[in-house]
Amino acid sequence: MQIMIEIPDHLANQLQLQPNQISQKVLELIVADNYRQGLIGAGEVHKMLNFCSRWETYQFLKDQKAYLPYTEEDLEEDVQAIGNLLGTK
Repeated sequence: MQIMIEIPDHLANQLQLQPNQISQKVLELIVADNYRQGLIGAGEVHKMLNFCSRWETYQFLKDQKAYLPYTEEDLEEDVQAIGNLLGTK
């Protein structure tokens, strides 16, 4: 899908974006936002942005402050699972 957007010149200049970089930057912002919302996973981020490795994907997500949602409930479940594995339930 191709979408056209208009960015005022002064804004593009302020962001120091070259015309050929704007499309990629917008795609990165959309992908990171969708990851934060839980709409896509890291594998989809990897494919959409054509990264070479899982580590490149994780670095991108870290740079974008797009962390996996991890609740106290998730932590409790993990602690219980580890306890079960170690037999210390």
